[in-house]
Amino acid sequence: MAKEIEKNIKPPQFKNRDYNIVNLGAKGDGKTDSRIILNKAIDKCSAEGGGRVVVPAGKFYVKGPVVLKSNVNLHIAEGAELIFSSAAEDYLPAVFTKWEGTEVYNYSPLIYAYKANNIAVTGKGVLNGMGTANFATWKPNQKKDQQSIREMGRKGVPVNERVFGKGHYLRPAFLEPVECNNILIEDIKMINATFWVIHPVYCNNVTVRGVKVDSKNLNSDGCDPESSTNVLIENCDFKTGDDGIAIKSGRDNDGWRVGRPTENVIIRNCTFETETNAVCIGSEISGGVRNVFVENINISKAGNGIYFKSNLNRGGFIEHIRVRNVVADSLHNSLIKFEPDYKSESKENYPTRFHDFVIENANGQYAGEYGIDITGFEAMPVSDVVLRKVSITKAKQSTRIRNAKGVSFSDVIINGVPVFDNPSNKAMSLRKQRLKQSMARMTD
Repeated sequence: MAKEIEKNIKPPQFKNRDYNIVNLGAKGDGKTDSRIILNKAIDKCSAEGGGRVVVPAGKFYVKGPVVLKSNVNLHIAEGAELIFSSAAEDYLPAVFTKWEGTEVYNYSPLIYAYKANNIAVTGKGVLNGMGTANFATWKPNQKKDQQSIREMGRKGVPVNERVFGKGHYLRPAFLEPVECNNILIEDIKMINATFWVIHPVYCNNVTVRGVKVDSKNLNSDGCDPESSTNVLIENCDFKTGDDGIAIKSGRDNDGWRVGRPTENVIIRNCTFETETNAVCIGSEISGGVRNVFVENINISKAGNGIYFKSNLNRGGFIEHIRVRNVVADSLHNSLIKFEPDYKSESKENYPTRFHDFVIENANGQYAGEYGIDITGFEAMPVSDVVLRKVSITKAKQSTRIRNAKGVSFSDVIINGVPVFDNPSNKAMSLRKQRLKQSMARMTD
């Protein structure tokens, strides 16, 4: 699977021409606003056929969003730091984006691109989102806006009427290309995030390589490709306050309306230290996720190691997933977990189809709940899961298998005891009758 996917992933190439922002008048004193000069350099570089816009060593204050344009590599040199303004008004006017899986006009991400081709953010410098100074503290105030945007998505309110921004509390992402092709994000360090850190939306041919994310702020997911195709995430280090990687494809009715899956994704040679989950698919997966290959993953701390989550509002599918060579130390919950009823809200009847998983050579030291936890619904069971060479030294409980079919165990050892095929597979009563009615309607 990985070789076939990788054939379609090629980092963009750029002209050998530099635009140094200091030569254009920027000052690396940490207080003089460099945004206008930086964005003018990007515009000039793009208009002249492309190249590198170079941020040299120094601390550069940026009073608002950096907007990438086609054929531009924004290069943050070693010793350089972009320090972003924390004032919400600096990220207006509102731009087209997605917030937790729903299309919306909101505060601009700190680094943003829209319908650009051949773009990059590279270099060994630092991007400092200054999240704790403002945006990252907004979660206690967001509930009204969160409910509002979700309701707009469910009811099909026209996207141009979903305008938030000023007076609202939907936190913007840190780095977000939207509807872009040929993207490279390489070697940079990203700290103190506002919200989700790297969030490619509706993108194709994305490489995230050698990136270090260090942000324990609330909901600071490391990398969340959404409704994107041909994505490679490799050699990255994620220290995050939420999921290290979470693959997504839209939320509920809005995700169905758009109907764009995330597919053909490779995740390899990455390390994780997270307050929630290491590698996750979900929960906003209404457009579906398929063809994901994960290998050579090291997890020092997480809630779950490999986690597949959805709920009865989502629909969609997660299928054709391959995971191998996972090493995990301390897991609050499980090494491997399938959860079909994660934070359901409207209690709808649209279960997600979980199908075709192979997980092998996965080893964990400690799991605070179940070593392996696979849960489906009676009307929509998890199907065709192969577990090979999986070991967990100590788990509170070995396995929990509910409403799953075609689950195969080979050389699986938990708490020193082999686990064989067909462990206890209990039927669940979760909204059983409603689910049966839903499935009947779907087949009518």
